[in-house]
Amino acid sequence: MDPQSILGFAVVSVALALTPGADWAYSISAGLGRRRVAPAVAGLCAGYLVHTALIVAGLAALIAARPELLAGLTVLGAAYLLWLGITTARSWRGAGFAPHDAGSAVVPAASPAAVPRDAAADRRSFLAGLGTSATNPKALLLYLALIPQFVGADQALPVPVQTGILGLSHFAVSVAVYSLVAHGARRLLRSRPGAARGVTLASGLVMTVLGAVLLAEQLPGLIDGAGRVAAALR
Repeated sequence: MDPQSILGFAVVSVALALTPGADWAYSISAGLGRRRVAPAVAGLCAGYLVHTALIVAGLAALIAARPELLAGLTVLGAAYLLWLGITTARSWRGAGFAPHDAGSAVVPAASPAAVPRDAAADRRSFLAGLGTSATNPKALLLYLALIPQFVGADQALPVPVQTGILGLSHFAVSVAVYSLVAHGARRLLRSRPGAARGVTLASGLVMTVLGAVLLAEQLPGLIDGAGRVAAALR
């Protein structure tokens, strides 16, 4: 592949990973939770592997032929973001804290190394992260719109291989950025109860607002589709 294209994609990839959004909000909420951070970040970044596989498999051509598929994915992702955002916002009172064994008082959450392993909780965190990024239509649109700009049919490697390399590159960048965000939130806010609660509430609200905006963008299409269905049933 052209080194200039790889460098250009790397710059854009890092800039996009550093842009706060639903993935950042989930990373922060995971960092302020009582469970381990790694499964949540692993699930979040695994969603980008899903996007990479879909693009390599030719999803871009399929959506170009059937644009309603993208609308359906957007509605699904928006609904999931709304649910996750509301769930996160409702948990703000316990952010960054663990009950003290001796009574009702609370103490700062344990350091990352002291957080116990819980297979069931780890699995839930992984799946929640996977759902956040895999159903995020903005992330899918990013892959559809960005990666093809750095892929060339005249390159030595086949187009699917180039696409896979770029997708995996963004995956690696995402692992680094979201791990830093999650661990940074845990380390900086675990001794600040008020800040931890506020950030958790803000993270939930960010995901809720993003989900609502995505649904609002699709509302005209949904109304039009419902009208056509109603007309066909008459």
